[in-house]
Amino acid sequence: MTTPNSITEPFWVRSLLLFVAIGYMAFLVLLPLAAVFVEAFGQGVDAYLAALSEPNARSAIRLTLIVAAIAVPFNVVFGICASWAIAKFDFVGKRLLITFIDLPFSVSPVISGVIYVLLFGAGSVLGSWISDHDIQIIFAVPGLVIATMFVTFPFVARELIPLMEEQGSEEEEAAIMLGASGLRTFWSITLPNIKWGLFYGVLLCNARAMGEFGAVSVVSGHIKGMTNTIPLHVEILYNEYNFVAAFAVASILTILALVTLLLKTAIEYKFADEIKAHRK
Repeated sequence: MTTPNSITEPFWVRSLLLFVAIGYMAFLVLLPLAAVFVEAFGQGVDAYLAALSEPNARSAIRLTLIVAAIAVPFNVVFGICASWAIAKFDFVGKRLLITFIDLPFSVSPVISGVIYVLLFGAGSVLGSWISDHDIQIIFAVPGLVIATMFVTFPFVARELIPLMEEQGSEEEEAAIMLGASGLRTFWSITLPNIKWGLFYGVLLCNARAMGEFGAVSVVSGHIKGMTNTIPLHVEILYNEYNFVAAFAVASILTILALVTLLLKTAIEYKFADEIKAHRK
């Protein structure tokens, strides 16, 4: 049995690589995380709780949860449908669809927000029709949801596409040949095979939806207590030099990120054998 080259490297090389990796992560991740909580609790627990219980903060937290609760399920449905179509079928425009799925990764969220303002704003053709029918999209919850859906829709699809392509379609074809309906095949064969990839995609999509700033900043109008999500509320507090409150509210998103990583790691550890079996 051949020993991997990485193990035969000199001790100083391995130590240097480990030091660089840990130092890089500490500088970019650990120090900022620590700074958030140090600043958030800088004036004590009472000040921290007061910042979170303030009406505008509660409104921002509630609105963030509402937007994520609407956007994530839509993106889950889209991700499953898109990945199933791409992985299981050949059709004209397949590569184009994959390119469009990656579009939010290459377009600035601010640009996407501006596009929706131009599309649904008062000066556009659609905006005039919307105003005539007393529908509010821009500077309201629907605009926040649409902008959030745009920046987060690739996450579920990007987790599922390679997984479905690797698994192939033999099991689904066998189930259909045995008389199973399309819906029964999906629930009994496809969904169990992709559940871990789907779970990871949902986690990433939800974390990004709750932490999105650029796109929602453009379409929100920054109306306190009405259209400000957590990231927008943090910006306002910071610009007002209310640093303790800003970091206190920011700690909510930080905790969400940590919980997301811990939950993902725990699931991977507990069901490692099952995940490996599904990936084969």
